[in-house]
Amino acid sequence: MLVVASGRSARHVSALADHLMRKLKDAGVKQVRVEGLPQADWVLVDSGDIVIHLFRPEVRAFYNIEKIWAVGAGPAPLVS
Repeated sequence: MLVVASGRSARHVSALADHLMRKLKDAGVKQVRVEGLPQADWVLVDSGDIVIHLFRPEVRAFYNIEKIWAVGAGPAPLVS
């Protein structure tokens, strides 16, 4: 499962990631990997079966990763 969410600020994104990590640990998930927490612009929480992307709004808009799974999105054009 893939989850994409936004926080209002870097502090909010960091707090959301911390809360998620605690909840996953409480649920018995042993291997939780986290990337991007020090800057908290884009935090990736990987618990194996569930991957959560937490963004600040500006960073989410810039990367727009939802377009990867958009219906009707064709393959990226090849650059020669």
